[in-house]
Amino acid sequence: MKRTTFLLVCTLFALRVTAQEEVLYDLSDEKAYVPSVHTSGANDKDVKARARADYHETHRYGYDQVEKPQFIFAAKENKFSFAAGGILKLIANYNFDGISNSIDFIPSTISVPSSYDSRQQITMDASTSTIYFKGIANTKALGRVVIYMDGDFRGADAKDYKPRLKTGYISFLGLTLGRDVTTFCDLLSSPTTIDFAGPNAYTFNYATLIRYEHTFYEKHFRVGAALEAPNLGATYGENFKSIPQRLPNVPIYFQYMWEENRSSHLRASAIFRELYAHNSLKDNTESLLGWGVQLSGNLNCCNWMRFIFNGVYGEGITPYIQDIAGSGLDFMPNPSNAEELQTVPMYGFQGAFQFNPSARLQATAGASMVQVEEKNDGYDKNFPYKRGVYAFGNVFYKLTARCTLAGEYLYGSRENMDDAKGHANRFNVMLQYNF
Repeated sequence: MKRTTFLLVCTLFALRVTAQEEVLYDLSDEKAYVPSVHTSGANDKDVKARARADYHETHRYGYDQVEKPQFIFAAKENKFSFAAGGILKLIANYNFDGISNSIDFIPSTISVPSSYDSRQQITMDASTSTIYFKGIANTKALGRVVIYMDGDFRGADAKDYKPRLKTGYISFLGLTLGRDVTTFCDLLSSPTTIDFAGPNAYTFNYATLIRYEHTFYEKHFRVGAALEAPNLGATYGENFKSIPQRLPNVPIYFQYMWEENRSSHLRASAIFRELYAHNSLKDNTESLLGWGVQLSGNLNCCNWMRFIFNGVYGEGITPYIQDIAGSGLDFMPNPSNAEELQTVPMYGFQGAFQFNPSARLQATAGASMVQVEEKNDGYDKNFPYKRGVYAFGNVFYKLTARCTLAGEYLYGSRENMDDAKGHANRFNVMLQYNF
């Protein structure tokens, strides 16, 4: 009932906007883009140009981001505009010679050792299909205000196809308030893959946040900082208990961009976390510092090739590393003294070359690795993961401006602290249509 009411409200809102004065524009025509026009008493042509500019200049590229909307509905004098769209994505895959026990290809879920039920598997998935809504208000007090919301069908279990809110935020004057991709993530430092999880060392998750970003010096530099809701995954043992967390996570970054259209960049990021647990022996609260640093980038090597990478190191930052998110390794009892807690060191890196020989064709190849380090000569016996490797190659072909076909090969391996190993292979094919 709530979902039906929400969709009805969105539909009525869109109709209300279009009833004021409809300005309909197909954003798939990139050549029709005209920069912002700031004139009073603008005619219909000016309003269309300004509406187009609003959506081009606020469009966000990178990992798991939607395409530009196909149509915009703008109110009189472009005081408010609204767009809705989506992505229909069907992925089929065949696993052989070992499987990843996940709908996505995640090395930490590879069976070690392999067994009779981990030899072959075929799956099909459409749960990452996405619906989004975007509104832009041009105000005197706050300037351009962006309201954005998107969701897919990856609820508690991908097989259930339950709706899930991915992001929902409002942004203005450099501020972003709501739920969005964590500020520790560099959206442009991950290659395009059919596999939804992507390289296992990529630092991606969603967070409820308050963020401020500022671009300066002719758009060569950008800085950002945020307060993000804490999300803890830890192992407590017998002497410690979980308690509500008390301080937000604090990610910050500094980015340098160059080339005429600022298409290449390097970003240095850091994150700080205060991690809390209750000590049952001493009947008090203890805290540990979790921290991480990252260097990432997207470099234009020539007109048809790019190099994309990120490297991350830290302690107690499992929610920010794809392969070990939710593993309970933010902290654990000290193996040498069960009455103490310790954060767990971890690192990862990934790199990929992306080739664009034509406007319709894109090919990418890359590799990624994540490693968890022992500390005080011990590790969590419930999750003895040591190292995960992820390698891939894929080809994307645009049949039309909005329809894409793709194929991909993935190889993954997992090694445990006791040197036990396992590996897996997967072929993916994808059909995607943007509307």
